[in-house]
Amino acid sequence: MIQTVAWMVSLFFMLVITVVFAFVALKSKEKQDYEPIKKKWYKARTFYGVTLVVLFLVITIYTLRELPYNQPVYSAGNDPTIVDVEALQFGWNISDTEFKVGEPIEFHVTSADVTHGFGIYDEELNLIAQTQAMPEYTNKVFITFDKPGTYEILCLEYCGLAHHLMIGTIEVTE
Repeated sequence: MIQTVAWMVSLFFMLVITVVFAFVALKSKEKQDYEPIKKKWYKARTFYGVTLVVLFLVITIYTLRELPYNQPVYSAGNDPTIVDVEALQFGWNISDTEFKVGEPIEFHVTSADVTHGFGIYDEELNLIAQTQAMPEYTNKVFITFDKPGTYEILCLEYCGLAHHLMIGTIEVTE
C-alpha cells in the first residue's frame, strides 16, 4: 500500500516537473522586453528578502531571550555550595560528593590535562547537566537536585584509551 502511494506521488511530481520544464522551454522562444520583467521580479525579490530577514530576526530574538541558559537555580538569599571539580585522565577530583535534596550547588569545573566533558546523569542515565572541562579555564554548572539518589558523572569528550573508566558518583540524600 505505502509503496503504491509513494509510486503515485512520485509519478505525479515527475509529471509536474515535466510540465513546468516544457512550459519554460516553450516560453523561452518568445521575445519580450526584459526591463519590465526585471523590475517586477526585483521588487518581489526585495520584498521576499526583507520578509525573510525580519522573520528570522524575530525568531532569533524570541528564541534567545532566555540566555544565558545556565543561570543559577537558587534564590538570592540562598548561597550555593561551591564544589571544585578537576578532570584528569582518567578520573575526577571532586571536593564534595554528598549533598542534600534542595541544596543549591555550583560546580567549578576545570581540567588538569586535556579537554573532558563533565556530564551529570540521574539513576536512569538521563543527562541533567553538562559542561566542558578545559585546561586553564573554569566553567560553572548550577544545579539543585530535587530527588535523592546516586548520580553519575561521566566524561562526554573522548579523552584517551581509558575514557570509559572516567566515572564519578554523587550521593544526594533527603
